[in-house]
Amino acid sequence: MEQQAPYKPTHKVRIVTAASLFDGHDAAINIMRRIIQSTGVEVIHLGHDRSVEEVVNTAIQEDANAIAMTSYQGGHTEYFKYMYDLLKEKGAEHIKIFGGGGGVILPEEIKELQDYGITRIYSPDDGRELGLQGMINDLVKQADYAIGDQLNEEVDKLASKNDRSIARVISSAENFPEVAKATLDKIHQKNKTIKTPVLGITGTGGAGKSSLVDELVRRFLVDFEDKTIGIISVDPSKRKTGGALLGDRIRMNAINSPRVYMRSLATRQSNLALSKYVQEAIEVLKAAEYDLIILETSGIGQSDTEILEHSDVSLYVMTPEFGAATQLEKIDMLDFADIVAINKFDKRGALDALRDVKKQYQRNHGLWHEDPKTLPVYGTIASQFNDPGMNTLYKKIMNTLSEKTETPLKSDYHISDEMSEKIYVIPPARVRYLSEIAENNRGYDEKTESQVEVAQKLYGIYKTILSVINVTLSSVEESLLIKTGLDEDEILNQVQDDSDQQFVELLIAQFNKTKMDFDPYNWEEILKWKDTVKKYQDPIYSFKVRDKELKIETHTESLSHIQIPKVALPKYKAWGDLLKWILQENVPGEFPYTSGLYPFKRQGEDPTRMFAGEGGPERTNRRFHYVSLGLPAKRLSTAFDSVTLYGNDPDHRPDIYGKIGNAGVSICCLDDAKKLYSGFDLAHALTSVSMTINGPAPMLLGFFMNAAIDQQCEKYIHENGLEKEVEQKIKAIYKKSGLERPVYQGELPEGNNGLGLMLLGVTGNLVLPKDVYEKIKYETMAVVRGTVQADILKEDQAQNTCIFSTEFALRLMGDVQEYFIENKVRNFYSVSISGYHIAEAGANPITQLALTLANGFTYVEYYLSRGMDINKFGPNLSFFFSNGIDPEYAVIGRVARKIWSKALKHKYGANPRAQMLKYHIQTSGRSLHAQEIDFNDIRTTLQALYAIYDNCNSLHTNAYDEAITTPTEESVRRAMAIQLIINKELGLAKNENPIQGSFIIEELTDLVEEAVLTEFDRITERGGVLGAMETMYQRSKIQEESLYYETLKHNGDFPIIGVNTFLSSKGSPTVTPGEVIRATEEEKQFQITTLKKLHKTYEDSAEEALNKVQDAAIHNKNIFEELMEATKVCSLGQITESLFEVGGQYRRNM
Repeated sequence: MEQQAPYKPTHKVRIVTAASLFDGHDAAINIMRRIIQSTGVEVIHLGHDRSVEEVVNTAIQEDANAIAMTSYQGGHTEYFKYMYDLLKEKGAEHIKIFGGGGGVILPEEIKELQDYGITRIYSPDDGRELGLQGMINDLVKQADYAIGDQLNEEVDKLASKNDRSIARVISSAENFPEVAKATLDKIHQKNKTIKTPVLGITGTGGAGKSSLVDELVRRFLVDFEDKTIGIISVDPSKRKTGGALLGDRIRMNAINSPRVYMRSLATRQSNLALSKYVQEAIEVLKAAEYDLIILETSGIGQSDTEILEHSDVSLYVMTPEFGAATQLEKIDMLDFADIVAINKFDKRGALDALRDVKKQYQRNHGLWHEDPKTLPVYGTIASQFNDPGMNTLYKKIMNTLSEKTETPLKSDYHISDEMSEKIYVIPPARVRYLSEIAENNRGYDEKTESQVEVAQKLYGIYKTILSVINVTLSSVEESLLIKTGLDEDEILNQVQDDSDQQFVELLIAQFNKTKMDFDPYNWEEILKWKDTVKKYQDPIYSFKVRDKELKIETHTESLSHIQIPKVALPKYKAWGDLLKWILQENVPGEFPYTSGLYPFKRQGEDPTRMFAGEGGPERTNRRFHYVSLGLPAKRLSTAFDSVTLYGNDPDHRPDIYGKIGNAGVSICCLDDAKKLYSGFDLAHALTSVSMTINGPAPMLLGFFMNAAIDQQCEKYIHENGLEKEVEQKIKAIYKKSGLERPVYQGELPEGNNGLGLMLLGVTGNLVLPKDVYEKIKYETMAVVRGTVQADILKEDQAQNTCIFSTEFALRLMGDVQEYFIENKVRNFYSVSISGYHIAEAGANPITQLALTLANGFTYVEYYLSRGMDINKFGPNLSFFFSNGIDPEYAVIGRVARKIWSKALKHKYGANPRAQMLKYHIQTSGRSLHAQEIDFNDIRTTLQALYAIYDNCNSLHTNAYDEAITTPTEESVRRAMAIQLIINKELGLAKNENPIQGSFIIEELTDLVEEAVLTEFDRITERGGVLGAMETMYQRSKIQEESLYYETLKHNGDFPIIGVNTFLSSKGSPTVTPGEVIRATEEEKQFQITTLKKLHKTYEDSAEEALNKVQDAAIHNKNIFEELMEATKVCSLGQITESLFEVGGQYRRNM
């Protein structure tokens, strides 16, 4: 397709871009906004997870021509209609709405939305037909109309802070100065008596001005409960295209308040930090009677001081990385700035920078006798929640405003004398941890090679001795080897010819000399080999797992009556070959665990997981019972709706309402969790539950643990005949509140015996004696099995369901793990370190593996820095990978096991249980195509084969229709059948190490292992995982690889059957689903009712529980301990909101 030329807009077009609420898919809108910018448009980019209200308020305040949105997470019909209605309600129906969502938005929904008034929703077929630039040209052309060419008495509405009027006067001044002249004259006249202070903020590009402004605004809103603030933020226009990225809003969380107005301006001319209309914008905000105005310039070089002409108090923001101290002499702003902030104070050399800047400030201002401590230069870390340096800076700014202007803004903000100090997740001294691991593992490989060399020599000498003394019987051969080496006396006895005596003595001496370089452990391994072979040849193999002896048959019989070994061993004779195999491969269950963690797979428990998540808890509970009926092991994987994923409660507000129970199950409280898992005994050894949740993982974990504990309380009540007594207690509780008790909606499905439903609406501690409850709680937590995803690092790198600031989210994870250690939770994984989402976002298999293992080692380092014992937390870590169709996926598990075990054994000194890397595989979602969807099952089968042959610990096979809809019961059965057929019917899968011994597998293993270690070194160069995240290294890499794949797919260089080659006679069009699974109105209403009842029932105790959670966060106590209590009486949204206040909200990146 020929590249289209960009459309050239006639007017200055401004467009707001974002991804919809609870939607982390920001890659597409990022690409779109870049193309929109280069088409000459000023783009106000808000990033992912934006509510309708945020987008509409932005569009009105910024006086945009249009809004362009992506929506991939369902609920789009309600979202777009609500946006249209809200714009209309606020008198801004002229703003056009554009959207897209891949194949998620169905053709009939597109028609419905466009009929409703949405300007255009683009479908994948539009993209194929028009191309990216063609699509954007169409969008910009429709948004190309004049704004501000006429004014209608807006000046009279300014004082009432009408956003639309303020915005329109600023636009008119910018676009049509002659139209605005009369209005501006009136404003200038009025402003003669108005003394609103203006704080000017300027500084170098990338110094973190936007985050710093956001933190100032947050403190201002807390400090003054009735004051208002206006912000003008300037970004540069591109000289070449005329477009601009107005990117300050994306970093700000505090501005979404009715007391804040913000307007982004483009410079619209080259080489200046400010727009020439800035002064008029300030005048308009003064006339609107804001209490404080903040003006933020675009990033400047060393010489720009233009901000001074527009502000009463000026703040210069810089970083410690300005070069030599002499560079400071060139910075003009150090002559004029009232206050200087050295932001990013966690960077190297920050204290030296503070000293040098203070000295320069002292020189420039002639303050020779001033104590340097009192100079207005402050170190800040704006990106860190509640940073003491930011507190001091805010207080100083407010005091300076009071001194220099006639403002009544007297601040009562409490500050301490602390200095900004980075709260390190990884101590600075440990920042090379990944390269240390790479060195450790390469060292192990080098040592192995040298030992193999020695073993080969020893074997050569030994075979020579045997040849000289003419021994051929293997039994005699073996008797000549003893623990210390050779049985010299016996060998010399065997010498038949006296002339050979000296030669044999010489050979023995050479053997002993060579053996001095040989590790005694390796000699032992060679001697043991004969017994190892025998163990696998015997019909029964017995081994211990956690003090339990297991006896397993070593062979299966085929229909042809051939004994098929479950583990096949190499036929090597030479000690070097054998030793290399033992040290780098080994049998399953032995270090380095290359071929698997356990000697044999568990019998009666296939790695199959039952995956479900849709509608309310009852519907998902029915699906779980349907897919697990008749299977002995219940391995339940839970997908949550996006409302839950972002830590919110269900609500009638349309942009939330549309997403309740769609693309996952809605869970907002403990009762929901009880219904979701009812009928499954959560403490049974064959039940394990995996929860795909990240940001709010600690809260969901609290719901789950309490549901499991209450199930066991229920069993205790039945066993001790306490039903009547307990029933009376529950009735009394509900009589007092005057509410109905919660119920399971509808009939119980087949297989659900009602376990877990007796205590709906209450918890065990309210109906049982304290000592009984505590004993049940302790015993339950010790046996419950499963995993919660909780991997916050990969969320920040790839997936975007972060809700808290990264440091606080990591602290929560650490608290969960600490709680697990203290309460002896041994069988539940506190984190599932996930590469799946990294691969789904576009990473290739090596990047997926390298980033995931690097994240895993980051948790290890963080937990160690908190004083936890690796042998106690190591077994609570698990991994989760995607299996695509690339060659590297054939070895992803074995390479992961190898790298992990070598590092944990030799670098961290961990015990065997911690050395074992347990991982779950899900077949690739990226290789599910919306064309020829039946072919998806073929791809999934091949990917499942990779996973099973590589001995994964558990496996989820995707349904073929997931490319276009939530999977149906029929497609889920087919997906499960894929792995059941491989495990039950495929003859070769009866063997448990089928890929061992293959030349290509060994070659691939070496190649992938080295590629991962090389990536570790690259990450170290960028300051470790967290340092690399600051410069968005991982995110950029993932998006680059994603684009590479999409390009090859698009141009046909990477053939995909039924997608870009081997097309059907109809051209293999995108398939529209026959059955679309959406939550019903009844389910949504039921969820909202459940929530309201919960809030009413516990209105007294919820606040106390939340205060305890906040108190634990502030005083550095274990937050999860309090969450276990709070999750009994609070809803998910209540807990999330209270944690925002003490831990800070996630700050989006561009």
